[in-house]
Amino acid sequence: MEQGNTDVTGGCQLVKATLTRIGDKWTILVIRMLGERPMRFNELRRKIDGVSQRMLSLTLRGLERDGFVIRSVRPTVPPQVDYTLTELGTSLLVPVRALGDWAFAHEAQVEAARARYDRLQGQAAVPALTAKTGDPDELAPHFG
Repeated sequence: MEQGNTDVTGGCQLVKATLTRIGDKWTILVIRMLGERPMRFNELRRKIDGVSQRMLSLTLRGLERDGFVIRSVRPTVPPQVDYTLTELGTSLLVPVRALGDWAFAHEAQVEAARARYDRLQGQAAVPALTAKTGDPDELAPHFG
């Protein structure tokens, strides 16, 4: 291996860790929610459909460790914990929102591509499955 490639590999490993953190589906949703305003744990959990308490805890802990989120504990009974985006976390809102906007803008195209792919994959299996009647439409429920 050439000397120059070693540096690129090391750099790629550092970037990979960051991209793994920010590319996680729960991270994206937490960043979007906290981009609106600081929130408490249970409020985040109610707003993020499908996230378990454990996954939200792990996600928030990782975001805090990586400097995207600040966890503030208020000395009340029971203690109130708020999560707020840091300056670094706020800077992540720009690409996260852009990615979300792109996904909404291209949703129909992605769905059409999926349907086209599924249809083509289904056609490959249709001749063997339709040898009896020759009608591919009767198999539509199996490939939809």
